[in-house]
Amino acid sequence: MDEQDEVNVLENLDDEEESGGTLQKYEITSYGADYPVDSIVARLRDHSIIIPKFQRGYVWPITKASRFIESLLLGLPVPGIFLYKEDSSNKLVVVDGNQRLRTLEYFYSGLFEPTKREFALTGIDSEFKGLTYKSLQIEDKRSLDDSILHATIVKQDKPSNDLSSVFHIFERLNTGGMPLQAQEIRSAMYGGGLKDLINNLNLNESWRTLYGKVSGRMRDEELILRFFALYYYGDKYEKPMVRFLNSYMADNRNFSKQSKEQLTKIFTETVKVINTHLGKKAFMQRGVIIAAIYDAVMVGIANRLAKGNITNFKMLKECHSDLLNEIEFKSATETHTSDKDKVKNRIQKSIMVFSDVK
Repeated sequence: MDEQDEVNVLENLDDEEESGGTLQKYEITSYGADYPVDSIVARLRDHSIIIPKFQRGYVWPITKASRFIESLLLGLPVPGIFLYKEDSSNKLVVVDGNQRLRTLEYFYSGLFEPTKREFALTGIDSEFKGLTYKSLQIEDKRSLDDSILHATIVKQDKPSNDLSSVFHIFERLNTGGMPLQAQEIRSAMYGGGLKDLINNLNLNESWRTLYGKVSGRMRDEELILRFFALYYYGDKYEKPMVRFLNSYMADNRNFSKQSKEQLTKIFTETVKVINTHLGKKAFMQRGVIIAAIYDAVMVGIANRLAKGNITNFKMLKECHSDLLNEIEFKSATETHTSDKDKVKNRIQKSIMVFSDVK
């Protein structure tokens, strides 16, 4: 699958209508904290402040980075950063401020990481032009160390069973160059065994054949999560899909609901059968993966495999073809695909069609 195919897959997965659903209210603790710059750098180095992996790569040119450092040296105000506090570790995760914090890291280390060259201030007109952190006058170095960066820190108090408010904070306040995808945010918020397992399953050979090249935006990982959530809790599905997936990932982040072995077995067996006997177009229409077809076919075949091995692969293909051409199934996979009735209808039809396969 080439690069254009990958883009088409992602666009199609984004095509679902996620408006609607009951709005949720939260109880959130929010407070401000003023950190000296040298303290920020120390916290980044010992990983008590974490920049999530999903955050956009560093994009500032050295001239913009230099102007930021110069502003601090001149005592000018700079924008604050936004952090959320992890319950279990008390570590602070960066929501907004990635570029600013990495700039400080690079300047204090002396190396401008994107170019692998010395970080000497450039593109500025002040007395600091050409200087590195080490070559600053001692009083200027002390002034920079003592400069204050304001942080807003949030922690969700209620509901306590998920981090859905933090999810929305990531989604709405992050100012990276591209809007974050839901799974990128989940990967940062719901660290644990399930996240690691999904990372590993995403490299499964059969799955890679079915999906194509690894998604740079984690949409392939989101589909794996979607399968688990709908397979085990499809009867409890409520719109919107985003919240449903958040809840499942929070509930089973450390395998308190389903074990690592259970999840690995059902996913690998299902994608192997589909790849081997239905082929890489099993979830596609007009050359793109249809997420609604994907979830129904995966759940239907997984339910059948839970009863024993499939031996009549001709019948499997016929049932797959019949399902995709069934009028009500097509209706449930073409528009308003995240509506509760459509999710349940297409999955029930798939389970019923594949249940008779020998």
